Amino acid sequence: MVMVVMTFLNLIAIPIGIAFLDGSPSSRGFDAFNLASDTIFILDIGVNFRMGIITDDSEVVILNPKEIRNHYLKTWFALDLISAFPIDYLALIIEKIEHQSDTTSYSASKLVRIIMFARIFSLVRLLRVSRLMRFFNEWERVSNANMEAVRLFIRIICLFSMILLLCHWNGCIQFFIPVLQNFPKDCWVVKENLTNASWVEQYSFGVFRALSHMIGISYGSVDPPTGEGELWVVMTSMVSGALMYTMMVANVAAMMTNVDAPSKAYRNRFNYLEDYMTYRKLPRDLRTRISNYYQARHQGKWFDESEILNLVSKSLREEILNILCADLLNSVPIFKNRDINFINAVLLRLKYEVFQEGDIIIRQNAPGDRMFFIGHGKVLVETPTFKKELIDGDYFGEICLLTKCKRTATVQALSLCKVFSLSSECFWRILQGFPEIKEELEKTARERLLYLRESQIKHEQQVLLKCVTKDTAGETSV
Repeated sequence: MVMVVMTFLNLIAIPIGIAFLDGSPSSRGFDAFNLASDTIFILDIGVNFRMGIITDDSEVVILNPKEIRNHYLKTWFALDLISAFPIDYLALIIEKIEHQSDTTSYSASKLVRIIMFARIFSLVRLLRVSRLMRFFNEWERVSNANMEAVRLFIRIICLFSMILLLCHWNGCIQFFIPVLQNFPKDCWVVKENLTNASWVEQYSFGVFRALSHMIGISYGSVDPPTGEGELWVVMTSMVSGALMYTMMVANVAAMMTNVDAPSKAYRNRFNYLEDYMTYRKLPRDLRTRISNYYQARHQGKWFDESEILNLVSKSLREEILNILCADLLNSVPIFKNRDINFINAVLLRLKYEVFQEGDIIIRQNAPGDRMFFIGHGKVLVETPTFKKELIDGDYFGEICLLTKCKRTATVQALSLCKVFSLSSECFWRILQGFPEIKEELEKTARERLLYLRESQIKHEQQVLLKCVTKDTAGETSV
């Protein structure tokens, strides 16, 4: 992270120093910064030979010095060596020699100028910014944090940083070309009377002129370029401005495409569903119920849970389902204090379903193909002789699965219900491995079935008694 900060500081300071501060009183601080920067980058090369690495095909940190050395020599060593070349030390030595020899020839000053210009090669330090991205990738891999917002924030910051950096470089180059030519009389610096101005004012006009070229309005640069060097600078600014627009559009489009992908997928599927309902000319009430169901089922985000769970191992799948069904495991009696193997076997085969208020979940006398566990909501179990409300943690539909009879009651949702269903085939396969639980459920099913039959008999007796009347003669008739 220290080297990333140093990289950004160099990308800003080096162009300013080359274009504006060479030979000025403010150049002493700039020279000191460059010397310190070169020293730090040279020391960083030595540190990298002792820094552990994580390869792409392994999550184990490699600390073997030989492996670290070989890996560094094959990857970043050459670029780091070029970026850390002590150009500032050479410039300082030449300036000392020139001062001691008391020569002011044009060739000597030109040599110093060339060496100062060679500092531009240190801009290869920009490649070190990839370390920042690798750092955040590693952070995302080893942490449980949701990095989507962080990645989006970083991309926005990087985009604006690159745009500002591009404008900064163009502004420095705008002034640097006249400096190399010793300020010709027809150059823009002389026309704006900036030859002896402060470097802040020179830099401000340079950036303003560069922005005028980059955005294509030419405000502040009405006169055409006066020399070949200035002409190429203007053309470079125009091309870089076009690249800036392209980069902005491409990055914004990519961010808009990738941001909140589940919500986008949900909207696309919801629009597809609405188009289908319109095409089939479904009644308005039915369309409203379908839309409400879809919103309640997915809650504004689309995830293919079956596909997602298939992407992970069985162990991880069990952990995910344990977390998703935590309330169910704590409230349903048949799950309490049970063998973890039984719980996992059931969880792996549960199917999440949503029913709206008024939906018929089960119809009486229909074939039974699954049982239900109520995660959240309220249902009404109803027969001609019996009514009972079930809430969170209750289950129903197991009678027909265990006794292989038809549905004995109608079950209707009294509110928005989020339930988990277990198919008959999976139900029997699981119970074969847990006979004690099978025996308990069969006992519960027999008790419920007996209770329903007794209720039906009582209801028939009450109907019979109501039909028994006495006539006026005291005789009994039915």
